[in-house]
Amino acid sequence: MATAANLVVGLIGLLHLYILVLEMFLWDKPKGMKAFGLRPEFAAATKVLAANQGLYNGFLAAGLFWGLWLGTPGRPVQVFFLLCVLLAGLFGAATASRRILFIQAVPALVGLVLVALA
Repeated sequence: MATAANLVVGLIGLLHLYILVLEMFLWDKPKGMKAFGLRPEFAAATKVLAANQGLYNGFLAAGLFWGLWLGTPGRPVQVFFLLCVLLAGLFGAATASRRILFIQAVPALVGLVLVALA
């Protein structure tokens, strides 16, 4: 079960690195605008805010990778950052897009269950 937990935690970390790239570097580019359903004017006006948001996603990824790097003693670190991802996903689903529930919150919940069972 530990291998499955590590795999899911790693995939969630990679997802948040991808979100960092989308928000920090591609927000006002076609791929970023498509991913978030943005119009060019809105993307241009919110580019700095999105970059800040992307940085936070990078911190989530760094925390998850740190927990993996620590090995078994890093389980509490993984739990903390998975809880952060879960809460961010729930908030995003409630305030921005229901899609975030399935992209962010559900994987974090699965990760938490797997880490608890590992």
